[in-house]
Amino acid sequence: MTNDTSTPPTHGIGHHGYPDPSDTRTMHERMLAGDLYLADDPQIAETSATALDLQDAYNQTTARQRPLRRALLEQMLGGIGEGSEIRPPMYIDLGANITIGARCFVNFSLTALDVAAITIGDDVLIGPNVQLLTPTHPVEPGPRRDKWEAAQPITIGDNVWLGGGVIVCPGVTIGANSVIGAGAVVTRDIPADVVAVGNPARVIRSI
Repeated sequence: MTNDTSTPPTHGIGHHGYPDPSDTRTMHERMLAGDLYLADDPQIAETSATALDLQDAYNQTTARQRPLRRALLEQMLGGIGEGSEIRPPMYIDLGANITIGARCFVNFSLTALDVAAITIGDDVLIGPNVQLLTPTHPVEPGPRRDKWEAAQPITIGDNVWLGGGVIVCPGVTIGANSVIGAGAVVTRDIPADVVAVGNPARVIRSI
């Protein structure tokens, strides 16, 4: 469950970037709260294994198995609205933290690493090879070497279009109706009703 270099969390962190040693929560509880945690935890591993089994089953379906695809998506994801389609293959971490609205279309090879929540609105278009990446890691070398990690949620507003190959980094919100050009790397929030392109993505005009 690894990913990009956006700003890591600062709450619950003690000396030299390590978690506060007085924190007695389980790693699973830390993960759900968006705080630093270690992924080699039995509860996290079991949750992930269940999700990956469903992912693999979904990715083996054919275009003629639409009812089976829908049933698998409803088991795998936290929610998916009426009329939404995701073309396999797709790749997830936990699945249950992904919510997709109605009438969305997701093209081939979506990677949605949902350690934190990924919330996708209605009527969203997602091109091929898009990456929605919630995991993050400490900037400090010690805790990063010791495999601490965290995550920040991603929110995609209604009627957004993400072009092919777009990468959305942890903690980003993209406002309704906006268009993100192919290959853009979105490191910061994008307002509603704009076109943004580039690396890092920058607004080039209003809609």
